[in-house]
Amino acid sequence: MPYGKNADLPQPVRRALPAHAQDIFRAAFNHAFDAHKDDPRQEEIANRIAWGAVKRLYEKRNGKWAPRHPQG
Repeated sequence: MPYGKNADLPQPVRRALPAHAQDIFRAAFNHAFDAHKDDPRQEEIANRIAWGAVKRLYEKRNGKWAPRHPQG
């Protein structure tokens, strides 16, 4: 199911990711969910794509997600 706002994301995603990474996850998930509406694995695919989008811009450092290249 698409997510309208970050507060709608699954609790593990909200706990793990900073706000900006949640925005990225939500946007990627919603786009992929819509793009794969005829696939029975729609939610699984959208989830994988969303995590891939987050991992392009964030990395886990000392157990926390942080921007790969700090914005400045």
